[in-house]
Amino acid sequence: MTTSRGSLLLLLGLAMGSSCTARPPQEKPASQPAAAAAPAISVTEQAAMQDSTAEKMLVFQRAIGGWPKAVGSKKVDYKHPLSPAERAATLADKNRNDATIDNNATSREIIYLAQAYQKTNNPAYRQGAENGIRFLLKMQYANGGFPQYYPDFSNYRHQITYNDNAMIRVLEVLRSVARQKAPFTGLDAALPAQAQAAVDKGVDCILKTQYKRKGVLTAWCAQYDEKTLQPAKARAFELASLSGDESVEIVRFLMGVENPSPAVKTAIESAVAWFEKVAIKGMTVKEIAAPQEKSGRDRVMVPEAGSTIWARFYELDTDRPIYVGRDSQVHYQLSEIENERRAGYLYAGTWPEKLLTKDYPAWQKRVSTGEKK
Repeated sequence: MTTSRGSLLLLLGLAMGSSCTARPPQEKPASQPAAAAAPAISVTEQAAMQDSTAEKMLVFQRAIGGWPKAVGSKKVDYKHPLSPAERAATLADKNRNDATIDNNATSREIIYLAQAYQKTNNPAYRQGAENGIRFLLKMQYANGGFPQYYPDFSNYRHQITYNDNAMIRVLEVLRSVARQKAPFTGLDAALPAQAQAAVDKGVDCILKTQYKRKGVLTAWCAQYDEKTLQPAKARAFELASLSGDESVEIVRFLMGVENPSPAVKTAIESAVAWFEKVAIKGMTVKEIAAPQEKSGRDRVMVPEAGSTIWARFYELDTDRPIYVGRDSQVHYQLSEIENERRAGYLYAGTWPEKLLTKDYPAWQKRVSTGEKK
């Protein structure tokens, strides 16, 4: 095979969506000699430029550029083989408005497609990743926040969503694009500057949404009203409250800011002080067998010397740990909510531990010495 790699890519781009054989050249006027027909791409070369998971991701990508986390009640699973009928039905759903950044959707596909492009040089994967990045840029609010879904703003989907680290994952992707960090090299040259502008707006939103009580900065809530930037409720058991979980990744993201401003430094230091203040010392959470319960198990908080945990939710005005079931009623003991939530949702954990013992000291050293991340 004598075809150059560049010619191979050009031929693939021309043939994409139809077949792996290059289209014959158009006829030339009689006065010009006809160009020689380009050789076909071999089956081996075509296979080397394909990734089965990436191919399925392109099928599930919505016309707007993002991806769903589920279709109806069925979770998107890229390990599942797509039958011709499933592929056709999924492609027919291209215009659904169910694209989301929840549960790592869209972020994971963008990263995977960019990696697949680097391995295969398949331009379809680059285009898929670029369209995904443009979707993220499009869905961002002017104030820098990101909704959970776009363009579906029903229920609480329109709120600025830190919950399950949705917005932070997006900003991490965009920051990598802006820095042209692997695998985001060789993409549309206009994207890095656009991504950096989005990251800057995102940082500004993070600083504005850090909850301040009586002049003192604390941590962040899982959701915010996109217009007022005030803490907001999402699901019945997710009341407006400070998060001992999501706040950790927000701080880590801020620690990744090069040449942090005084405002960024203050935000980090204030959050760390809050984590230290609200730590629940001498307690731990254990999972136990509970044959009497429908779930067959339970979670309990029990004393344990030397152990430290944090609550998932803290009352906004008191920093008191709260536990909320599907009735949306505030309780101050984990044992007071229904077993289905106790066993099915993590209300306490060790999320800030590594941040406080390793990440924060490393960041302090880096900032004091002027090192770059």
